[in-house]
Amino acid sequence: MDNLYILFNEVYKILFLLIPVLVTVAMIVWLDRRVWAFVQKRRGPNVVGPFGLLQSLADALKYIFKEIIIPASSNKVIFILAPIITMTLALIAWAVIPFSDSLVLADINVGILYLFAVSSLGVYGIIMGGWASNSKYPFLGAIRSAAQMVSYEVSIGVIIINVLLCVGSLNLNDIVLAQQNMWFVLPLFPMFVIFFISALAETNRPPFDLPEAEAELVAGYQTEYSGMMYAMFWLGEYANILLMCAMGSILFLGGWLPPVDIKALSFIPAPFWLIFKILFLFILFALVKAIVPRYRYDQLMKLGWKIFLPLSLIWVVLTAGYLLYFNLLPTQI
Repeated sequence: MDNLYILFNEVYKILFLLIPVLVTVAMIVWLDRRVWAFVQKRRGPNVVGPFGLLQSLADALKYIFKEIIIPASSNKVIFILAPIITMTLALIAWAVIPFSDSLVLADINVGILYLFAVSSLGVYGIIMGGWASNSKYPFLGAIRSAAQMVSYEVSIGVIIINVLLCVGSLNLNDIVLAQQNMWFVLPLFPMFVIFFISALAETNRPPFDLPEAEAELVAGYQTEYSGMMYAMFWLGEYANILLMCAMGSILFLGGWLPPVDIKALSFIPAPFWLIFKILFLFILFALVKAIVPRYRYDQLMKLGWKIFLPLSLIWVVLTAGYLLYFNLLPTQI
């Protein structure tokens, strides 16, 4: 009986996390389109429901009722598995995100390592989708995506080392609590900027949306997909974007902590602070999409390997040197 209770309790916790994430992903698409429209002086989605809020729901219903077409020449098993893997990996990463001191599904002591590992695996779904389609455009899109994600993961990893040097722990709650006096965005501001740009590249967002460049690759690795399978890629993509925003908030913007430690702000529940910060970063993501033109592929690679990687490595040495010289190294290490 106890085992059954534990099982139900865990399932309840998982659903309590997953359902809001999925609803938020749908709403975030609406926000993305509204920000884009605002920059271009258009109205954006404004017909379906109040302020167009139900537009994403209408799109989702459209995808559900569309026919799923599997190309005759494709590797069918891998073709079907690809969007499932992409979406699953994007969602399981949320297990370690702390929304408050106690509100976290799995408070493991290697949380940041888990996040890094899961986000690295995301590229497999894209490669599988591109290869299994047995068509040149999806395959080219998948190759580009793999190279791009691997390139920028390296600099994200080095940036995370900067934060870990200041904290001395891989636990995400410890990282948040270490920012009670000062958010890491202030001393590590150049790293925050590089993290933000690398997160754009990691999630295939403009100006780094090379894998799905409409001009030369139709729709990239998603070209042969239709119906709900296409929608799963789309869900996974936006869940990944939200995850990167959550990572940025936790590593640099103090996670669920209020901006200043005053009594008036402590009345707002901790999860709301994290949500506000995620939304702030997402609006920046959406603004970049509307403002910046797409990079050329060689420029993208040059930026990752020749600029961001050396810069973040130099910053690791500077951070370590500063902490050692002023005897500020955390005691947990």
